[in-house]
Amino acid sequence: MDQQPLSDGSLDAAAQAFQRQRPRLFGIAYRILGSVSEAEDVVQEVWVRWQGAERSAVLDQGAFLARITARLAINVAQSARVRREAYVGPWLPEPVDTSVDPQIGAERGEAVELAVLLVLQKLNPVERAAYVLREAFDYAYDEIAGMLELTQANTRQIVSRARKRLSAERRDPVDSAQHRRLLDAFVAAARHGDVAALEQVLSADVVAYADGNGMRGVARLEVVGAERVARISAFARKFFPGAEYRVADANGRPSLLLVQDGVTVALVSIIAGPAGIDALHWILTPAKLRAYERSTRRISAA
Repeated sequence: MDQQPLSDGSLDAAAQAFQRQRPRLFGIAYRILGSVSEAEDVVQEVWVRWQGAERSAVLDQGAFLARITARLAINVAQSARVRREAYVGPWLPEPVDTSVDPQIGAERGEAVELAVLLVLQKLNPVERAAYVLREAFDYAYDEIAGMLELTQANTRQIVSRARKRLSAERRDPVDSAQHRRLLDAFVAAARHGDVAALEQVLSADVVAYADGNGMRGVARLEVVGAERVARISAFARKFFPGAEYRVADANGRPSLLLVQDGVTVALVSIIAGPAGIDALHWILTPAKLRAYERSTRRISAA
């Protein structure tokens, strides 16, 4: 972690220091919020506050900026809960292109998969922040306690509870090769609308979630069972006529992109288990797809 204080106080030096930390700051905010756009807003606000800070007194730039980021993200998460209660249909995290930054600024790839982000949303914002800072970014418990204004003992308890919650709700994953084989088989069958072939790669109790926020023709409740999920997956050919099927990286896993007339119209992430595909997450909301496209350019733009 960078321990060098800013000595000259110039805006150029401040900008350089901030840019070095920016991937980490985005990674913290994104994991807490599950939203590219909200994380971008948090990072922008951190930059504004960094410009106005007494930077010559800051001994640890990284810890200072991470603390501001975590606290702002917690505030946004608390207000976002109200907005998401009014969301039409299932709410899914905004996907991010991790091919440009495989760990999104973290020491570890923890808490970046869409399925994990979805479970994290069931924790309260402080629990989420403590878990993310510890498990993804490897901050010490005393550092996290200082950032979140908690006791060290309380911080340990919060992280421990969060670990147990995630462990209880996450299914045992398959290895990367099997995950890719199942995705490729799903893509091939969906591209041709082959319902029988789709059923073969789905587990019996597979669940499909579609995030369309009220889009016409998009299921507003989860769809359960191999036969029903296979049929709605095959229907994508008619819902998006002429769409091109591509495999792209999203949240550390290969996922399916549907591109129609040069515009991404859907992103499909799978959760794979020993019995086949256990869950499908269909991201259809245009704003979330545009956020994914922005994330592809995030590092170069920064």
